[in-house]
Amino acid sequence: MDQLMAQAATFIEANQTWAGPLLALLAFGESLVFIGFLIPATAMLLLAGTLVGNGALPVVSTILWLVAGAILGDAISYWLGRWCGPALLQRRPLCNHRRSVARARLFFMRYGFMSIFLGRFLGPVRSTIPLVAGMMRMRERSFQIANASSAVIWVLALLAPGYLVAKGSAAAGLAAGEQMAAMITVIIVLSVAGVWLGGRMLSSARRRRGR
Repeated sequence: MDQLMAQAATFIEANQTWAGPLLALLAFGESLVFIGFLIPATAMLLLAGTLVGNGALPVVSTILWLVAGAILGDAISYWLGRWCGPALLQRRPLCNHRRSVARARLFFMRYGFMSIFLGRFLGPVRSTIPLVAGMMRMRERSFQIANASSAVIWVLALLAPGYLVAKGSAAAGLAAGEQMAAMITVIIVLSVAGVWLGGRMLSSARRRRGR
């Protein structure tokens, strides 16, 4: 993983002109149903925070690209659910992920409007919550408000750890390898915390549904 992350960082630094669109595409894929099942891009987006912190990427344009990608991914998932309805669950690849869709449905029924916001931060349901919201005919205005606001906070939350690691490492005089090791540690901790929190919230939704 260290080598992969180092190679990704080197590539982005060497191709800064394409860094914004590339990061937007990763955020888009992370949020889009179907693609989100296959491309867990969170680690790469956390890495982007490190590149912003060490000055390799501009702050404002990086944030704007990421927010745009995240909003568009959730919006397309919502429109697919709204237009196609439950029949979409019978088609591939969703028919192979019925458990994930069922968890997302329980989560949506438990938290409603807030499920769009909260689901953005929870790997197990991130890419399916918007689809379920569309299938269950959530009002589009409410969905898009939650979509846009959660995208902004999600992007800032993803960039912040790497940014702080980069600034802290520079202040402490750490070498590039030590900085990357610190970032990998942060990614692992945040990933485990996200999975744990997602599991707890989904369990809560199941218990409430079973009453």
